[in-house]
Order: sequence, then C-alpha cells, then structure tokens
Amino acid sequence: MIIKRDKALEKLIKSQGNGFVKIITGIRRCGKSYLLFSLFRRHLLKSGVPADHIIEIDLENDKFADLRRADTLGEYIRSELKGKKGKKYVLIDEIQLCKKILPPDIDLSRFDPKDRHDCYLTFYSVLSGLKTKRDVDVYVTGSNSKLLSSDVATEFRGRGQVIHLTPLSFAEYYPLKKKNAVHPLEILQEYMLFGGLPECVLAKDNLERANYLKDLYKTIYLKDIINRYKLHDETIINAVTDIVMSSVGCLTNPNKLANTLRSVSNIPCSRITVTRHLGYLENAFLISKAARFDVRGKRYVNHLSKYYAEDTGLRNARMNLRQVEFTHLMENVIYNELRRNGYSVDVGVVNSETSKEGKHVRTSSEIDFVVNRGYDRIYIQTAWRIPDEKKMEQESFSLKNTNDSFRKVIIDGNIFSAKYIDTNGIGHIGVIDFLLDPSSIEKL
Repeated sequence: MIIKRDKALEKLIKSQGNGFVKIITGIRRCGKSYLLFSLFRRHLLKSGVPADHIIEIDLENDKFADLRRADTLGEYIRSELKGKKGKKYVLIDEIQLCKKILPPDIDLSRFDPKDRHDCYLTFYSVLSGLKTKRDVDVYVTGSNSKLLSSDVATEFRGRGQVIHLTPLSFAEYYPLKKKNAVHPLEILQEYMLFGGLPECVLAKDNLERANYLKDLYKTIYLKDIINRYKLHDETIINAVTDIVMSSVGCLTNPNKLANTLRSVSNIPCSRITVTRHLGYLENAFLISKAARFDVRGKRYVNHLSKYYAEDTGLRNARMNLRQVEFTHLMENVIYNELRRNGYSVDVGVVNSETSKEGKHVRTSSEIDFVVNRGYDRIYIQTAWRIPDEKKMEQESFSLKNTNDSFRKVIIDGNIFSAKYIDTNGIGHIGVIDFLLDPSSIEKL
C-alpha cells in the first residue's frame, strides 16, 4: 500500500540542488525512511535520474555495517560517485549510526581538551565535503534522540537544511480508512485514539495498534532518551512523561509539575529537574510546548504554558487508553495540524474589564490558539460540542474581546456544521473540514 506524504515530498523536491545537505528529522517510526527511499526515490526515477546515480545507504541494515564509520562511509560514497556524469543523489538512512573516527596521525594529547572535538572525522565532515560538489545532492534521515536539530545547526554551520516529518496528518490518514468506515466521525475518533504512526495505521485491529504503541513507547522512545542523556534512574523521566501526557492542553509549568510529583507521587524533584526532563521529551519530539500570550497586552506570560503530544496515539497508549477525552484530543490534533502547516502556535489570554454592580471587575478569558504565519494572525477556539447558545457565547466571549481585526475562528466537533461567518464576524467550521483542508481557516 502506498501512503502519500505529498507535503513532505514537495519540500524535498523543492530543496533539490539548493546546495544544502537535507536532514530529515522527526519522531521515530513516523516514516522518514519510507519518504526518502520509496517516495523520493520514485520521484527521482520518474524525473529521469538513472538508477545508478542514486546511491542508497541504509546504516540500520547489517549490509552496510562496515559503513558505520566516518572514514569508510566517505570512501564508499566517493567510489560510488566516481566516473558518473551528471547529477548524483546520495540518500543515507539513520546517519547518526555513523561513528566519529580519530585519524591515526592525530595525537590528542597535543590539543587543548576543549578543541579535541574538532580532531575527529565525523559524518558531518563527510557530508559537508560532499556538499561542496556541485553535481552531488545529499539527503539523510536521523533519529532525533541522537541527532538533535541543535546539533545539526552547530555542526553544519548553516550548510544543512532540516526538514521535519510528523506522523500522518488526518488528510493523509483519511484515504486509508474511508473505504471501510461507516461514518467520517468513526475515522476521526480512531485517528484521535490511535494517532498517525504509519505502522500503527496499517495494523489489522485496535488491540494490535494499542500493543504496538505501548511497546514502541517503552522500548524505543524512552530507551532512546535514557541512553542519550545517560539517565541512571528512570523514575523521574517516567513520572514526568506520565504527568505531562495526562495533562495535554492544560495550563501548567515546571514548578506546578514538580509540586504535583512531590505531593501525589512522593517523588522528590525540583523545578529545574522537571524542566530538564521536559526538554528531553521535547528533543525527542514526543511533546511540544505552546507558550501563553497576552493578546491585549501583546506580551508573553512566562509562568504558564501548555504541552501537547506529537502523536495522540502514543499519548493514549502511555495512559493505557485511559483519560480518553475527545475535547482535549481534538484540541491536540488541531494544534499539531496548525504547526504542520507552518504556523507558530501560542495559547492566548485576554484580560479585560467589565462593570458589575457599579464596580470595575478585571476578567481573564482563554483563547485556545493564537496562530501566526508571517504577518497573518488567526485566533482559534476549539470545542468538541456546542449544544446551545450559552455554550456558543462562552466560546465566543474571548474572541469578541480581543479588540483587534484579526480573523477569528471556532472549530467544533460537529461534522455536519456548515462553514459560515456569524454576526460578530467569527468564522465557524467543523473539525473534519478543517483537518482535510487546513487552509480553509484563511478563507472564512
């Protein structure tokens, strides 16, 4: 079965020949290898690139085990390129498995300890060397637990382009399921429950999906974090994982999380420790943080934020499929879709004053998302259900009090909702319509 990843593929195609090493990063098992070796390779062949001008190296495959050294990798690629005219493409999977090598003529004792890192031959050196060849285009994938975006920025010094791949979007997921589904809502609920990791999507039943996700979280994701950061005690990373996953979409901060761990779980840890472990989860792409923004004050409110799961299926599996609240899951899915489509996403707060019994009362109301792309801003409120006018007024209140002319949208879980703009200038759209066409919020 072919799983289309059109947006990610388009990014790779647009990056061809731009002089950068293209680094595809993303959460483990999200389809990076499939994107590079199947979809992108197919595109190259259809574009007329000879098969022998595409050099494929899968470092996770034992066939290429001897290339897991920077020196032998460089030698192999140069030998494969030799004698071939025209544009050549080098595709390397799991580049982080390539180990650095100390050249035999280097005596480390002659160098200051802080400079010894530069004495090694690394895969960064190999790829940067290839980049200087105008007729060679280089694409690699890497596990983010060992190839952080910050590492890429430092080592390539502006010579690498990071292309982030996420689990399947709902628009990519929907065509795989619609033939067998009774109702679109059934597909949406399954997507929110089990997420968009390709192997999970293709599993035969829900039990297999749940077991796959639970095993993946324990044996791959957390293990990667523990190994990368050399964590000798797994207690805190497990506790922080559980508490942040159980509170997706809720305002919190490291201090509150530390207090909860101490009082509820009897785990002694500080705000600094929690902050550090949240960073581990963010670097592994398991979670991301949305800062809180004061809309009318036009400033960030630093003491509270929200965290969202990169994949709701992984989040639910970690919770043993408990705490399955579609209100929060829909909010999480919408957040991921906004970021996938190039928006920066904050959570908003609107502070205003109202008159009550002759007194001025200061009120604070929330906006789920304040999204920005360039100069464009959209305020978005989400609601799984809006059963009556009272609920509608509640959802609209903060939007009406922003005191500006930026677009305002309510996304609700009613799949039969028609797109419309109400008398307050607020656009309304159903969640499925939005997920299938995220740009639709720009047209309301």
